[in-house]
Amino acid sequence: MAGKLRARLRNQEAALTDRPDFALVGVLRIPEVMRSPASAIYRRVLMAVVVLMAAVIVIYLDRDGYRDAQENELSFLDCLYYATVSLSTTGYGDITPITPSARFVNVVVITPLRVLFLIILVGTTLSVLTERSRQAFKIQRWRHAVRNHTVVVGYGTKGRTAVEAMLGDGVSASDIVVVDTDAAVLESAASLGLVTVHGSATKSDVLRLAGAQHAAAIIVATNRDDTAVLVTLTARELAPKAKIVASIRETDNAHLLRQSGADSVVVSSETAGRLLGIARTTPTVVEMVEDLLTPEAGFAIAEREVERDEIGGSPRHLSDIVLGVVREGRLVRVGSPEVDAVEENDRLLYIRRVSN
Repeated sequence: MAGKLRARLRNQEAALTDRPDFALVGVLRIPEVMRSPASAIYRRVLMAVVVLMAAVIVIYLDRDGYRDAQENELSFLDCLYYATVSLSTTGYGDITPITPSARFVNVVVITPLRVLFLIILVGTTLSVLTERSRQAFKIQRWRHAVRNHTVVVGYGTKGRTAVEAMLGDGVSASDIVVVDTDAAVLESAASLGLVTVHGSATKSDVLRLAGAQHAAAIIVATNRDDTAVLVTLTARELAPKAKIVASIRETDNAHLLRQSGADSVVVSSETAGRLLGIARTTPTVVEMVEDLLTPEAGFAIAEREVERDEIGGSPRHLSDIVLGVVREGRLVRVGSPEVDAVEENDRLLYIRRVSN
């Protein structure tokens, strides 16, 4: 059944990953580095000067093949003048400067005015025409380089909070890719510097476009449980080694997510219900839980490797407050006889203090 479902999804449309990079512009969006208008104009003028000087050098090296109207050999100033009028598409009219001073003024004064005019006239047009090419180049470079990143499917309340938690925990925005079908929420994600993919993550082509096959982790934060199951199934097929964390509304669907390949399942309604029940009598407990789940300040739950001088010691006697030991990928809570002594390859789940 699962195999037929995967085959049907693959045949729904032509593979996005088989399309040329320029066809992905608008689907996959790489954050832009914002530059000031003065900086953009400065870069264009500098490039124009470099091109002009390259033309001057070429003409000067071949100056024996040039003559002016007086049949004189070209000087360096003549070469500069010739390159200037040629590159600025001025051409040759019935009035041409023939004295060195006139040509010098033409180079120093007239040419900058021509360049400024061209910038104002065609600058915006060139920017629009080259936008797709620049985005296609960035997409091509990103797709070849992206590795060990995190894919977040769904940028609603749960997905946005997950991203904020990762950013607060020191994860770089460039290492997070958001997949959603809503262009408006993707604009919000892009404003944070996140890479975004517009499309349904139930389709394997969309997840491939997000680099899910090379991802270290995939967070499924969709609004519907059935969608979460389908996304998890597709993601596990693409990324057998990635850690998949999924959120659902109802506890009854948790086993479906685990069968689909989720490593961790968070039941949002059940978790919220427990906190509401606790808050009725002990609201300070809820405040502490929120503090532990918020990495920006106060306390936070974290995981770290065992230090050399801690090997062989009891996790209950360490300087940090240890909640559990991760051994061979399995969490063992402190107090269990199995973890009376810390081993070299263990990882500690502990409470760390976060500076404000």
